[in-house]
Amino acid sequence: MPAGKFRYTTVTAVVIANMIGTGVFTSLGFQLLDIRSGFVLLMLWAVGGLAAVCGAMTYAELGAAMPRSGGEYNFLTRIYHPAAGFVSGWVSATIGFAGPTALAAMTFGAYATSIVPGGSSDWLEKLLAAGLVIGVTLIHASSRRNSGGLQLIFTILKVGIIVAFCIIALVLIDTPQPVTFMPIVGDGALLTSGTFAVALIYVSFAYTGWNAATYLSSELEQPQRTLPWILMGGTSVVTILYVSLNFVFLYSAPMDSMVGQVEVGYIAAEAAFGDLGGRFTGLVFAMLLVSTVSAMTLAGPRVIQVIGEDFPALKPLAKTNEDGIPSTAIFLQSTLALLFIFSSKFESILVFAGFTLALNSFATVLGIFVLRWQQPDLPRPYRTFLYPLPPLIYLALTGWTLGFVLVSRPAEGLFGIGIIAAGLIFYFLSFIKSRALKN
Repeated sequence: MPAGKFRYTTVTAVVIANMIGTGVFTSLGFQLLDIRSGFVLLMLWAVGGLAAVCGAMTYAELGAAMPRSGGEYNFLTRIYHPAAGFVSGWVSATIGFAGPTALAAMTFGAYATSIVPGGSSDWLEKLLAAGLVIGVTLIHASSRRNSGGLQLIFTILKVGIIVAFCIIALVLIDTPQPVTFMPIVGDGALLTSGTFAVALIYVSFAYTGWNAATYLSSELEQPQRTLPWILMGGTSVVTILYVSLNFVFLYSAPMDSMVGQVEVGYIAAEAAFGDLGGRFTGLVFAMLLVSTVSAMTLAGPRVIQVIGEDFPALKPLAKTNEDGIPSTAIFLQSTLALLFIFSSKFESILVFAGFTLALNSFATVLGIFVLRWQQPDLPRPYRTFLYPLPPLIYLALTGWTLGFVLVSRPAEGLFGIGIIAAGLIFYFLSFIKSRALKN
């Protein structure tokens, strides 16, 4: 392996771990507030998976053609304008990774304290969440060997435990819940409703991370050859796991017991294995979230790093340690995550982060049409299979969801748009200062 490069397996683990985390272990409780059809709930996860796979197929072409770390920042800078790329990087730095990192850590705290008899305080959950963020930060800011090793081990454990949980629960449950997973009267209307569209924002948040490999392109072995398979392979595996896991949750526990609850995995485990088994599984699920926090702490700071490389006014953000790790960017992102943990409510972070990230990826997927028109002769080691169908499917599903979120949850939607506007202002200030420094 070339010095200073991540292996194919490590980056695939980053994709899987980025995706499997907060969303799948919490979203069902919020979806059940408005949807009680087993078929429609599973369709949410299947449709979300379809969108993610289509997005991954599109990003694979962009990443192979423009193999530099930074994800959307790199793509939008080259396709549209440096301002678009900067705003995308700003979104990733302020919400895209810090917000989901905070959510995963908060979910870790909720699951870890669910095993305590009599419950626990909100502050204990927050302290556990903060402790996890700090611990993972120190490891990832040390060396590439420690960083990659931690990620690979916890991701393998995560996938193995989820598969084992699904199989054991199905074997042990004698009396499943009276939920039908076949379509019934009314399901068709629900599938095209605003309720379904808004619920998709929770699902799209759960699938966030399918693009994680593009944040590490410059540190990946043979990115033009391996990146497409990492993106599509990791996303497909996670889609299968998500549909299976939510099927088991609904099969195991009464819907009423999970409505509005964060730790739905613990509730389902308690229904399947009893009190002691549920507590043990809750602890195991808490440990699974370590890899999610780890993956986001590994991938996200690379966006901050490349912004620092491109803008002289922000040069300190690109500083690396002796092993080439962007330690300054890692500490900055983790500091923002800690601020989210101690200052924001769980569901609000989930909705506005999901909305803003979906808007970011919408602009990027749209960019494949712009790039093919602007630079038809650009070398493309991989071309999107069945083009233009995958990007069109992604744009249609994501655009439909974004529109309904703005109508039904305007506060969170407008907050996300406000973050983007703030990014534009910060871009022009940084551009002016960087230009002055160059002169």
